[in-house]
Amino acid sequence: MAKLNNTEQKVLPLVTPIAQEMALELVDVEFVKEGSNWYLRIYIDKEGGVDIDSCEALSRKLEEKLDAADLIEQAYILEVSSPGLDRPLKKEEDFVRFRGEIIDVKLYRAMDGKKEYQGRLLGLEDDTIVLEEDGNEIRIARKDAADVRLAVIF
Repeated sequence: MAKLNNTEQKVLPLVTPIAQEMALELVDVEFVKEGSNWYLRIYIDKEGGVDIDSCEALSRKLEEKLDAADLIEQAYILEVSSPGLDRPLKKEEDFVRFRGEIIDVKLYRAMDGKKEYQGRLLGLEDDTIVLEEDGNEIRIARKDAADVRLAVIF
């Protein structure tokens, strides 16, 4: 996962065992403010894809634990969902699992005049994303990537 804020770090130990117990992959945890509301978003997946029943079941179990632990001071909205077709790649295992897939990489600052790359994921070497774009091998330090996702191509 990407660098987590303090609230996300507190929530992670609560959600991880619940997800594992339910045979779900914990893809990401986000605690973000949008407008006047705070959102705690939990992204899960499983072989064959996640369904609404899995999201609801995890939400109910997690809600009980969160209420009992009282880790989050402000009011928030809990959302549990699939990571979507454009799933983010955050963990090292993601880069292994999705090797050979087309990915989109957005950078914090331009590299060779570009801030966005799309290509076939060749792997992750020494914390460097390696992809092939238009027949060229591109190497991007993970710390320079603002967002890495599976590409959605129609």
